[in-house]
Amino acid sequence: MDSDIPLLDGVHHLKLPVRDLDASSQWFQSRLGYFVAMEFREDGKVVGVALNHPQGGPRLALRLDVDKASASAGFDFFSIGVPTKSALDELSNRLTRLGELHHGVQVASLGWILPGLVDPDGHEVRFYTTESHKKAPEGQVYVVENSSTGRQAAT
Repeated sequence: MDSDIPLLDGVHHLKLPVRDLDASSQWFQSRLGYFVAMEFREDGKVVGVALNHPQGGPRLALRLDVDKASASAGFDFFSIGVPTKSALDELSNRLTRLGELHHGVQVASLGWILPGLVDPDGHEVRFYTTESHKKAPEGQVYVVENSSTGRQAAT
């Protein structure tokens, strides 16, 4: 291994800009089981929260920023890992029971994906299995071809 490569340790947290901190925080808590672990205050006003997940989900920070939240609506910043297809199916069913629209579980390039869930600010929240149905070739770049008229669900 190259000794000049820095030592890293996964993702510390994900951060999203939001228009309404309370609404977004409640959505992530009620839909995905997150809980508030920290509050960030400026001049006595809560301007951000850090959310933790009891079942291995990534730490998530929400920051009050109306302009950035509006500008980034429609973009999928990240995909949250789910260990198995059956766990992804359970999540899909839960979201449906809660009245959330999404595109259902789909086969993706290596695993399965649940795209199309949208948070209160319009960010797409995607879920992708860490379990794979296919193994990418070792030692070479795995190419996923997308059509110019549409985005592949696996991106």
